[in-house]
Amino acid sequence: MRDDARTITVTERPEVPALALVFGFGPMVPLVVGAAAAWWWRGETGEAILALTVLWGCAILLFLSGVRRGLSFRTEGGETLAQIATMLALFGLGFLAFVAVFVGRSSAALILLMIGFTGIALFDPPAARRGEAPLFMARLRPLQMPIAVLSLGALLALKLVG
Repeated sequence: MRDDARTITVTERPEVPALALVFGFGPMVPLVVGAAAAWWWRGETGEAILALTVLWGCAILLFLSGVRRGLSFRTEGGETLAQIATMLALFGLGFLAFVAVFVGRSSAALILLMIGFTGIALFDPPAARRGEAPLFMARLRPLQMPIAVLSLGALLALKLVG
């Protein structure tokens, strides 16, 4: 085998591995807890909790954009336009949400994050079936991402109710 060539063979199963459950649902916990805590504590404490929860959502969405890019490096036949477009969209939404928090537009940040996490729930299962993401993501993402969207939606409702 030449030094500049490599063949990789991967066998995947559709079942979600235990570690993927931990690292898939674990990051959703701060979103759920943050949403509940922001509703419980109002005023400055509630606003601080809301901001931290939104920043956590930004971090997770930015991380997931990197996951999408990392997967593209190992896609058979090379990266696809869908992978690159999805990565750029997720990164853009996460970054704009991050900026929105710092300019005092947490409602806008919440909407951007909800769009991003909804996109992952919708686009990762077909990507998994096309071989652009691990096969188990077709099962994981439709269960995982609604937790994020509902938690962020609860925070948006709090902002709207005042």
